Amino acid sequence: MAARTIPERRAGCRSSRSKTLPLTKRLQGSSLGCAAAWFALSCLAGAFSFTVQAAEKYPARPVRFVIPFPPGGGNDILGRAFSDRLGERLGQQWVVDNRGGASTIIAAEIVARAPADGYTLLLGTNTTLAVIPSLRDKLPFDPIKDYDPISLMSSSPYLLVVHPGFPATTVKELIALAKAKPGQMNYASPGFGTSNHLSFELFKSMAGVNITHVPYKGTGPALTELLGGQVPVMLASAASVRPLVHSGKLRALGISTAKRSAAMPEIAPIAELGVPGFDTASWVGLVSPRGTPPAIIARLNSEIAAVIKVGDLREKLASQGFVPEASTPQQFATHIRVELERFRKLVKAAGIKLEQG
Repeated sequence: MAARTIPERRAGCRSSRSKTLPLTKRLQGSSLGCAAAWFALSCLAGAFSFTVQAAEKYPARPVRFVIPFPPGGGNDILGRAFSDRLGERLGQQWVVDNRGGASTIIAAEIVARAPADGYTLLLGTNTTLAVIPSLRDKLPFDPIKDYDPISLMSSSPYLLVVHPGFPATTVKELIALAKAKPGQMNYASPGFGTSNHLSFELFKSMAGVNITHVPYKGTGPALTELLGGQVPVMLASAASVRPLVHSGKLRALGISTAKRSAAMPEIAPIAELGVPGFDTASWVGLVSPRGTPPAIIARLNSEIAAVIKVGDLREKLASQGFVPEASTPQQFATHIRVELERFRKLVKAAGIKLEQG
């Protein structure tokens, strides 16, 4: 007697084999399919449980904190101030790994290729995540696809500073001098492709002036030349030149943000002094390799907010010209995208090309 057959069904875990499959084989295939499905679901549940447990125990070992600058600079000082306090709150040491060079690309690639487990983190700056990607089509990392934004940490306005012997004492006088001698005046920057460089290009574009860029190998050499009078003007981070302004070694013509700084209320915004709408600042935040468990991101985000809110960090950084500020991961992600688009438009409008550096 021929084996009984059943119509094909698609519901549940049953197989979609031929309608002529013998009933005993059909039921056997259905059981195996259900078993495989349950096994897959069990694996997913186990993986999810492991991720949650790992996040709850995080950090269980020291955290590697990659800073894309040499020791001693403003961003290094800022990063170490945060790492010390985050280490105290989380109960594990944050090991600072200074990986300067190649316009922050070396550090960015290290973190982009690291395991997404929360134990390798990057001090992400506007240079790394917005400026350099605006200048280069080919990079060993993608600022959007390769990182999970965790939180903003701080921003710092720029000061438009000149040598005390320079004839211009106001922003309007500087603009007038530049227009009277187009291309004959120079400005310094810490290097081609830095945020200082592109911010001054934004100033030139909005002020309608032609001032020649002179890139140096870092803020230190640029300031040395500015102090010596070899170059007359520079847009430098407030944290790096504030002491020089207060000592009278440099003259500040204006601040780059739309509002005055609480640490330097006597310095008016450039936007109020002849370049309406001018508003830019350097910023840093914390990012991790893409795929970091959301629970770890949430933990780090809340700890950064607490570090800024509780204790003396805010006051200490503010006294150096920094503006500590936290954000949600979503807000930081939006900020990166907006800044990236802004610098891309600026690079295109100014005709800045990589070979200029």
